[in-house]
Formats: sequence, C-alpha cells, structure tokens
Amino acid sequence: MRGTRLASLAVASALFMEFVDSTALSTALPALSVAFGTDPIHLKLALTSYILALAVLAPASGWVADRFGPRRVFLVAMSVFLLSSVLCGFSRTLPQLVLFRTIQGLGGALMTPVGRLIVVGTAPREKLVSALSWFTMPALVGPLVGPPLAGLILGVADWPWIFFINVPVGLLGMAAVARFVPELPQPHPGPFDWKGYALAAVCITLLMGTAETVGVGLVPASLQLVMATVAVLTLVWFVRHALRAERPVVDLRLLKQATYRASTVGGGLVRMGLGATPFLLPLMLQVGLGWGPFEAGLVTIGTGLGAMSCKPLAPWVIRRVGFRTTLIGSNLAAAVMTALPALFRDSTPVPLIVATLFVGGFVRSLQFTAINAVAYADITPEAVSRASTLAVVTQQMALSVGISFGALMLHVARGSGDLPLTPDRFLLPFVAVGVVSSLAGPLFHRLPEDAGSRIGGRAAR
Repeated sequence: MRGTRLASLAVASALFMEFVDSTALSTALPALSVAFGTDPIHLKLALTSYILALAVLAPASGWVADRFGPRRVFLVAMSVFLLSSVLCGFSRTLPQLVLFRTIQGLGGALMTPVGRLIVVGTAPREKLVSALSWFTMPALVGPLVGPPLAGLILGVADWPWIFFINVPVGLLGMAAVARFVPELPQPHPGPFDWKGYALAAVCITLLMGTAETVGVGLVPASLQLVMATVAVLTLVWFVRHALRAERPVVDLRLLKQATYRASTVGGGLVRMGLGATPFLLPLMLQVGLGWGPFEAGLVTIGTGLGAMSCKPLAPWVIRRVGFRTTLIGSNLAAAVMTALPALFRDSTPVPLIVATLFVGGFVRSLQFTAINAVAYADITPEAVSRASTLAVVTQQMALSVGISFGALMLHVARGSGDLPLTPDRFLLPFVAVGVVSSLAGPLFHRLPEDAGSRIGGRAAR
C-alpha cells in the first residue's frame, strides 16, 4: 500500500501544479484586466482556452498512454506544461496569453487522465477509494495555496510570477514521478481512431465555442447559430460512429454501466458549478466588495481547508453509508453551498464568509471523492484507460461550460448598459449554478443501494 500511496502522491504533483495555476489565475483576473485593458468578464478566455485545449486533446489520451506507456507520456506532458507556463508569464497581450494557455491545455490534456490511469492501474480494487483520496489530496492544497499566493505575488511583484511558480513545483514533481511511479505494461491499443477523433474534436470545439460566445457579443448571432447547428450534427455523427466502431477513441458504450453513467453525467452537472465558482468568487470579492487580491485570497483558504479536512473522513463515510447515500446527501449540500455566496454583502462578517466557504469545500470534497471512485466500480481493468478518457472529456467540457454559464448569468444580471459589478449582480449567477449542480441528484437516486460495494462502499442489507 505504501508504494501505491507514493505513486499517487507523485502523480498528484501535476494536479497540485494545475490547481495552483488555475486558482492563482482566477484571483489575478482583476489585475490582468487592468494590465491588458479589457473587461474582466472577457478574461474568462484565459480560463476557457486552457480547458478547451484540454478537452479537445483528451480523447486521444487513453490511446497515447496505452501506446507509449503512462509514465513516459506523463513526464512529457509535464514538460509541455512547464514550458508553456513560462511563455504565459512573458505574454503582453490577451491573445498571447490565450495562445500560451492553449498550449498549457495540451500538456494538461495528458497529465490529468494519464495520472488517473496510473493511480487506478497501480491500486488494488479494495484500496481504490483510499488511493484516489491520496491522489486528490495535493490537488486540494492547490486551491488552498493558490489564492493567497497570487495575492502575495500581486502585492510584491507582477502577475507573470503567477505562472513562473509552476517551474520549481513541476521539476520536483517530475523527479518524484520518475522515482516512484513504475512502468505499467499496457495492451497494444490497435490503430488510432482518426475519424472518431476528428469528429470529437470538431464537436467539442464548436460546442464549447458556442457556450463561450453566447450572449456576450463576441461574434454575430448568425455565426453562433451556425456553430451550434454544426456542433449538433457532428455530435450525432460521432455518436453513431462511436457505437459502431470496434475501438472508438471515446467509448460511449461504457455509459451502459449505471455507476459509470451516474459518475460521468451527474459529475458533469456538478462540475459546472465547480467551474463557475472560481471565476465568480474572485470577481465578487475584489470587484463587487472592493477587497484587495491578498484579502480575497486569504478568505478563499476556507474552501481548501474544508476540502482537505474531508479527505481523511471520506472513505469512512462511504463505507458507513454507501456511495448512493453519500452522493445524494453531498449533492444537495454542495448545491446549497455553491449558491450561498450570492448573499455575501459588505455587511457580511468575514468569519461567516470563511465558514461558508469551509463547509462548501468539505461537502464538495466528499462528493467528488465518491464521484471519482464509483466511476470505476464496475469497469474492467482493460477498459480503465478508455473510461478515464471519457471521464476527463466530459469533466473538462463541464468545467468550461460552467465558466461560460456563470459569465452569461453575470452578463444578464449586469444588464445591457454594462452596469457596475455590485454585489447584488452576483445573486443570479450563484443561484443559477447552484440549481444546475442540484440536477445531478435524480441521477444519483437511480443507483442501487449497493452501488460500489466491491471498492469500499456499503453492501445492501
């Protein structure tokens, strides 16, 4: 078990780097809007360009890992991420930043799914919940460290150092992966599904592009309609191909498994709220309430502390009440806690804000531990790489759509006259993403009581 734990922690260094990067960037959005002379809402391009690149390349990640070996692919992906991080720091315009963030996404597209593949492949089935909990623990330290670190950097230096801090973390992580992660022999994946990948890439790009531009006036409405129409047609074509191909690049047949379907579809709805919150909360605290970046970063530590405090308890809770009950209860609680920041005002006591974020981080951590683990409850070992690929594609699309949805709701609440971003303008966005997150509840209700019992959940009585 010690070897599995070390491998999980070594691989998780990539997630730590990614989360520090994304949460630090979210905290720095107001500063970047001044540096680039653009509207803070338009800076969501710096967030969604990364996610778009990740989602477009992710369908190929499973095949690439099987063909060239998970550890080798993982180390190459970390190298690409580090190099592009340095280039982001040297950006001087928003288009340059978006370009280099896109390259970052290409590295992230291989790091995240291949990292999960390594953890699932090295952990015994009965220890999978615990291994995934260790795997995600450093990723929770990222949101804990990212906001205050960004605030500190912006207080003593300039925003490029938000990206430069990835370099020492990434180099240490690469050394740990080379030392503790074993070579995992994978079966030859066969020929690459170029047709399926091309259809998936076009569909993902157009769907996320439509979500990114709708309602904010970046492109004409007629072009948005064309993009949406082509995206839907391509999606239908891709689904037909994926269900007929022998080895599709994204295997939709895995969704026949109830546990995997609930994790993938329900988890996607939950991640829309997860994606919108890091975009909305820094804007509300810094623009709506007028806080400085360091103050806002310190307050959001509550989310990371809540998430970390849950991790040791999550396996015990799942064993005690089962995956189904854990998912239903944590989904309802997480949806409420996602919407509650809508009530933050100048008069709201800071300890109450911290406590709200702490509880929100706790219940979301419990929920994602259950969602990530139950996905592999009924997946055979030879299908793990395909399951990881499909999971990452849907997760990243959900995160991107969540950011775009939150920005759209903020744009609607702001009104056509571009009114100031006062705290009351954030009521609609936070409530809307909370409602979307709650829609996963009915999917979790349909799971059998003994769902996931073979990997640490409670068996049916």
